[in-house]
Amino acid sequence: MAATQKRATVIGGGSWGTALAHLMATAGIDVRLWMRSEERVAEINEQHTNTRYLKDKPIHEGVVATSDLALAAKHAGTLVVAIPSRAFREVAFELGEHVTGDQILLSATKGFEAEHLTRMSQVLREETCVRKVGAISGPNLADEVMAGQPSATVVASPFDEVIAAGAEVLANPTLRVYGNHDVVGVEIFGALKNIIAIAAGACAGLGLGANSLSMLLTRALAEISRFSEALGADRMTALGLAGIGDLIATCSSPLSRNNTLGRRLAAGLSLDEALAEMVKVAEGVNTTYAVCMHAERLGVDMPIARGVHRVLFGGEKVETVIGSLMSRANRFEHSERPIDAPERITGSVIETALAVTAGGRDAGA
Repeated sequence: MAATQKRATVIGGGSWGTALAHLMATAGIDVRLWMRSEERVAEINEQHTNTRYLKDKPIHEGVVATSDLALAAKHAGTLVVAIPSRAFREVAFELGEHVTGDQILLSATKGFEAEHLTRMSQVLREETCVRKVGAISGPNLADEVMAGQPSATVVASPFDEVIAAGAEVLANPTLRVYGNHDVVGVEIFGALKNIIAIAAGACAGLGLGANSLSMLLTRALAEISRFSEALGADRMTALGLAGIGDLIATCSSPLSRNNTLGRRLAAGLSLDEALAEMVKVAEGVNTTYAVCMHAERLGVDMPIARGVHRVLFGGEKVETVIGSLMSRANRFEHSERPIDAPERITGSVIETALAVTAGGRDAGA
């Protein structure tokens, strides 16, 4: 007797949702991909492309797109929701009309609702009858997943059953799946690394090199860890795929939409101008606003996030913000206690760095 074909549904036909559906289909999963646009549904089903989000990359013919949410919801026991955070609750509410309590919902969105720092898996619990929810996160750039490059992701949930269900539909010869019970930490890191990706893109746009990027990533890891632990996350999550792994991928690749946004800001574009040129959603903008709004309440120092906020919403130049960050008081690395230095370094650090980058002057080691 032939084995029953596994089923899955992906809610959201953007770049990441489409990439996930493609990945599942390549592993033989019977997958439905829901989106609102009838035009894109027809394109995926007939041309097997999603040119708005993935240009001419071919989509596996096993991906069946639909605009019928009821049909998509009833197709499988495991549903992955990959909707931008700003529209997530609206779609979750609609989805709640069609799912049942025995299904499993996984968020694949890396973002927050700003007012209460509500995570996307929390939204799923609030707007549906489903209690067994989780989140997918990790160093997963959609273009590389579509290309079949070796990758890994994390399925996080308090429930082993949810982790197993996620692994069942995601595991693939090109994608390893790891489980984590720390859904809080996994979702927080997945969201906050987008802020740092904007900063990394801005540094790249200014021509800054490996020293600057290494400094940014290391201090960002400490900053995000402080914030996530204040919300109850496990500090070990920072050292895993959903932590430092996602941070490295997003901050080092021009394929990242947040990284791209940072590069455009460094080129002198305003936030509105930079976003107007982008089709894909840069979640880091909303996340920066949300995190900076709550960091003071939590008593967490977030200098990099505040710096990105000044660029995004205050219109400050990237060079000015980097200079102010570099002129902060020197501190012990792990305790954050200021070093009682006899004097402070003066002068424009960023101007010197840019001059070295532009002129290639040997500044020594």
